[in-house]
Amino acid sequence: MHRLLCLHVFLCCLSMALPFCPSQCTCVFHGRVDGTGTRSVLCNDPDMSDIPVNVPVDTVKLRVEKTAVRRIPTEAFYYLVELRYLWITYNSITSVDTGSFYNLKVLHELRLDGNMISIFPWESLKEMPRLRTLDLHNNRLTSVAPEAIPYLLNITYLDLSSNKLTTLPSDLMDIWPPFNGVPISSNASQKVVLGLQDNPWFCDCKISKLIEISKMADTPVILMDLFLTCATPDNLAGVLFQRAELENCVKPSVMTSATKITSPLGSNVLLRCDASGSPTPALYWTKSDGSPVNNTVQESPGEGINWSIMSLHGIEYKDAGNYSCKAKNVAGTAKATISLTIAGTMSTTAPQLRPSARTGPTRQGTAITPPTDISKSPLTTPTALPGSLTTLSTGQKPPKLISGNGSQKGLLKEIKNQQGGSGKKFAADEKSKKTDDSRTLKDLEIVEQTADSAVLLWTAGGLLNDAPLTVVYSPYGEDDSKRTMETKAGSGKMLLDRLSPGMRYSVCLVAKGSAAGKDPCIDFYTEDGGQNVLFFIASGIACILVLPLIALLIYKILALYCKGRNTSLDENELEKESYVKFETISMKQRTLNSHPTELWARRPTNESERLLLCSRSSIDSQMTYKSDSSRSEYLC
Repeated sequence: MHRLLCLHVFLCCLSMALPFCPSQCTCVFHGRVDGTGTRSVLCNDPDMSDIPVNVPVDTVKLRVEKTAVRRIPTEAFYYLVELRYLWITYNSITSVDTGSFYNLKVLHELRLDGNMISIFPWESLKEMPRLRTLDLHNNRLTSVAPEAIPYLLNITYLDLSSNKLTTLPSDLMDIWPPFNGVPISSNASQKVVLGLQDNPWFCDCKISKLIEISKMADTPVILMDLFLTCATPDNLAGVLFQRAELENCVKPSVMTSATKITSPLGSNVLLRCDASGSPTPALYWTKSDGSPVNNTVQESPGEGINWSIMSLHGIEYKDAGNYSCKAKNVAGTAKATISLTIAGTMSTTAPQLRPSARTGPTRQGTAITPPTDISKSPLTTPTALPGSLTTLSTGQKPPKLISGNGSQKGLLKEIKNQQGGSGKKFAADEKSKKTDDSRTLKDLEIVEQTADSAVLLWTAGGLLNDAPLTVVYSPYGEDDSKRTMETKAGSGKMLLDRLSPGMRYSVCLVAKGSAAGKDPCIDFYTEDGGQNVLFFIASGIACILVLPLIALLIYKILALYCKGRNTSLDENELEKESYVKFETISMKQRTLNSHPTELWARRPTNESERLLLCSRSSIDSQMTYKSDSSRSEYLC
């Protein structure tokens, strides 16, 4: 009886303790007909300075609003195991600890908007695996750490608006469609809402994916405000994301010489891929299971260009499969895949095999099923075609690559070091081949390229001048459309016609009886015929405009020249027409014996002109009279 009484008292105390509510908060229980319900707590006392610690344990929704709380301590809510909604809004919070949200396993919504948080502990999100809504609106965040990306994978509502963000991690957008590779679906449950407005964005390549999303009409990522604008740099200040054109920002592109390679068992294989983009993309190799490949060499010969070579030594059947070359920069990613097929078996009588220096990949689409009886199967050598990827048989000389000679030497040294003792045999084989090299064709050169033809030059080397020679050429990578022409080794010249303009071609010289793999090859480009037509049209228009100007200039020069010659001939006529000569008449002196027939005498013309110019009035040559009977006065 005593025990029953104690149990009753304990249950009564427990029932009173459960609904206990903090003095500065309001607790509301939302009951149902079946007796169950949920409890919500609202704490909005302006004098509250700390997070309440005596909140009922069955609380589902907790709101701490418009208080003087400045810090969220560690494990502030660890006992609220049923908490699903946590709103700590419009307070004075400046500090959030990494363990502040410990044990909130079922929390669905976290709102911290309207505070003064400058650094948010993103790793604290791992304590909330069911979190879908994260609201950090109207704070003082200046950046989002790249470490935050794994913790945002399940977030469907993220509000970072009205902060001080200038950029975002370039990989952040990769967790959402369309950049994560997941097909775009119209399912509303896959929509992601982002609030990024009212931030001083620096528009460069780091946020190029965000700018691309803002330009998409139909995307699972929904922006709260579509009219995001750039704050910097100066040339984009105030420009909408939809109209922003970024400089030096180009997605990478990957190119491989072939997509399928077949190589004999035990041989060495080199796989190469080239990438371009801005900024210069980095290259990564992965196997079909996603595991990375380490034995690679990478070099960037110039800005925006990068290439990588992956080497496989002594390949086995387990090495067959797909190898992916992935290029990545802040603007995006690109990937190309090469399929490797193993053919033949490893021979136990290696000395009887003649080492082959033939390099090059097999025809695309060729696949040979490995035989079941390894001991009786012969070694199959892959077919070599110009312009394709490179495969190496055991003991072969690595091929020369077009660019990056320094890195090729480093790769060759790496292959020797990995092979160990086989490196010595490799060097011995190279020495034994020197005598064969003197009998090959040399100095291949393409000259006089036009839109539809080119001239191939070569030197016979050790071959006889009348030795038969076959010229094989085809568009680069199109081995099915190759053409052949017969000639003599001593001719040293061959015209390649019927070519297509603006294309890359591969041409090889095959000498009858030469060792396999010794056929020299060279690549070249034909001229673009369209450019020549444009050049002729532009030249014709320029001539039409310039020739009349030249003719007018020549006419003006000749007219001035003729005018100069006629000037001296017309001077006398100009004098006659432009000047008036004056004469002065005076009385002759009378003598006793003179005849009165001539009373007047003419003065010389020069003297008359002098008297006229020396007149008192030099302006109008007027004569001044002292009186009616006075004579004219001349002052000189």
